[in-house]
Amino acid sequence: MTAKKHNNSNFIATLPKNLFSGFVVSLIALPLGLGLALASEAPPISGIIAAVVGGIVVSILGGSNVTITGPGNGLVIVLLGAITTLGVGDLYAGYLFTLAAIVFSGILMLLLGFLKMGRLADFFPASAIEGMLAAIGLGILAKQFHIMIGHNNEHGSIILLLLQIPEGIMALYQNYHIEELIAAAIGVIALLIMANYSKIRNKYLHLIPAPMWILILSVGFSYIFVSLGLPYPLQEEFLVNIPDNVLSNLAFPDFSKALDLDFITTVFAITLIASIESLLSIKAVDKLDPERRRSNVNKDLKALGLATSLSGLVGGLNVVTVIARSSVNVNNGATNRSANIFHALFLVIFVLLFQDQLRRIPLAALAAILVFTGYKLATPKNLQKVARIGKEQIIIFLATLLTTLFTNLISGIAMGILVTFIIHVVLNRSLSLFINHLTKPNILMFKEKDAGNYYISVKYFATFLNFYKLKNKLDIIPENESVILDFSNCSFVDHTVMEGLENYVDTFTKKEGSIEIIGLDKHGADSKHPFAIRKILPFNKLGSIEKYFTKRQRLLKTMAKEYQWSYEPKRSDKTKFLNKFIFFKNRRVPYFYNSFYDNTKTFHMFDVEFNEGEFIAKEVVKTTILHIKLKHKIPVFSLDKEGLLDFVYGMAGFKDIELENHQDFNKRFFLSGENTEDIHDLFTNELILFLESNPYYHIETNGTSILILKKERLLSVKEIKAMLYFGKQLNQLLCDSVTV
Repeated sequence: MTAKKHNNSNFIATLPKNLFSGFVVSLIALPLGLGLALASEAPPISGIIAAVVGGIVVSILGGSNVTITGPGNGLVIVLLGAITTLGVGDLYAGYLFTLAAIVFSGILMLLLGFLKMGRLADFFPASAIEGMLAAIGLGILAKQFHIMIGHNNEHGSIILLLLQIPEGIMALYQNYHIEELIAAAIGVIALLIMANYSKIRNKYLHLIPAPMWILILSVGFSYIFVSLGLPYPLQEEFLVNIPDNVLSNLAFPDFSKALDLDFITTVFAITLIASIESLLSIKAVDKLDPERRRSNVNKDLKALGLATSLSGLVGGLNVVTVIARSSVNVNNGATNRSANIFHALFLVIFVLLFQDQLRRIPLAALAAILVFTGYKLATPKNLQKVARIGKEQIIIFLATLLTTLFTNLISGIAMGILVTFIIHVVLNRSLSLFINHLTKPNILMFKEKDAGNYYISVKYFATFLNFYKLKNKLDIIPENESVILDFSNCSFVDHTVMEGLENYVDTFTKKEGSIEIIGLDKHGADSKHPFAIRKILPFNKLGSIEKYFTKRQRLLKTMAKEYQWSYEPKRSDKTKFLNKFIFFKNRRVPYFYNSFYDNTKTFHMFDVEFNEGEFIAKEVVKTTILHIKLKHKIPVFSLDKEGLLDFVYGMAGFKDIELENHQDFNKRFFLSGENTEDIHDLFTNELILFLESNPYYHIETNGTSILILKKERLLSVKEIKAMLYFGKQLNQLLCDSVTV
């Protein structure tokens, strides 16, 4: 069967799953689409239009697999501000001007896709994005809380609306109207349903999402009055307004303000927030995809841009990728993009067949859904989560949040970036570190021949400013491969990078690959959180605080317990024993650290760094060494891969020793030493076979001990275990050779 036929048969076989998932998602998208449009002061149908256009266009042209598209939370306060500002008090005129801005925004997103700017979200600090999302949540909550309690005409800034919440609650008791009380009762009950729905343990009840239950119950409430022959107590101003004929009442954009500064600012604000929200959502949904596929973000940006422009042309809001609805899509068994188009088609059916029922939905019910959504974005738990990472992250979070609340989203995210950069400069006490090395190639990647690992070394610094360079390298590595990521030459690693790498570690692990991070053991942190900022430590503080251990150090400590050995992270300057080896004859080792040894210190493994070369050619080399004390004295020799250190040992007066009847060994290894005859006796057939059957190691003895090292870099824990196993076997074979 050809691949094309297999794909077609698989698509048909999974249609029932995707049809069901699309239906479930549409049950959530219907109330959210109506609610998000109302929260933006746009006609309710505009949110549904965005979901329908997005579902059709992105499912056909997009580069993601199980995402759902439609109007998003992040754009509510941007669109609300645009409609209010551009309309100068006339909300409908502002809506038409905003539609024009949405069309231009879609064109910009399309260009971003063609320019391969899918990495746009990588240039924003993680805590600044958290602050931006919290501001969006507060913006939604501020306006919608008043509508939830029946006050539909409250206006003002986000701060003012938040401050007016206690006054609005008190007004229900002091100057109440029966319609407002009924609307408030519906709103409060709807909010309680949203807050407590997950606690209800009934699988049949959960077949219908909480937002849809709210619509069913609130619409059903209106039919109770109809059945009793009583007038419905809520007037039109408290209900959703849907035109009698949706298709003949579409709104079209007004481009007359296209050259105004406010209009241009709105276009860029919409584009920025829509792009960030979509890219972050795509990245999050890829982690949920059971088939572990990776989306083509640039292709998705193009599709989202086209969908946004088409939506704006027919009266719809922006089209973005939405995380909540996408999560529901995955959880209900969706396997491909057809679920997105099914969700759009079901929305069309709802609007065309149930217009009368949609007009019976109380605004307070929709507002309650959005209040809960806003609270989830701005919950105090998010601040606590940021605070656990580090004190400096609180400053970034609050700077972004407060600036956004008092100005706008673009100013807020710009402030978050600026504050993050200033904090990084202050922590490092160096502006030049970031300025001088920003444009330099700071990422080295190659595939190691012996083990087949991909080795990536990061130099200078790794922050939100240059994280995209590291991601570019990781993205081209197959996710079933092993990666060693070395930060030993990097002075500073920020929270955004640490959090982003954790996502890669998870992805590689799920596809039977691995990413092991090394080289951070000399970096300190202000908290024990795994995503905390890592900064190079002064020598005297190296490894002194156990709660700030890196993942590698924690694994080494665990490994020590398993072996019933000892682990000592602190540095030691007792390195004279290394001077007895030829390898370190002209290399100065100031200290070693991360010692891992048995009770008698027969086996002692540790990390060292030393200088290679002099003056402008001077280079700091970091490596992991295994030192073994011998029970019996053996001949002095050194063994390495042929051609690797010939020059070094040639300068020491040693020549390559040829072993009879072992031509393959002679070709592959450079064996040298003072006493050729004793070395011949030492290298038994069993020892030679062992060395030929294992990876290359540099092996050297001084007569009483052995020095083993593998690479001129730090080893991962997996490689440490392999070298230790090799050393134990080698030690036993050498002892056997001497005692025979």
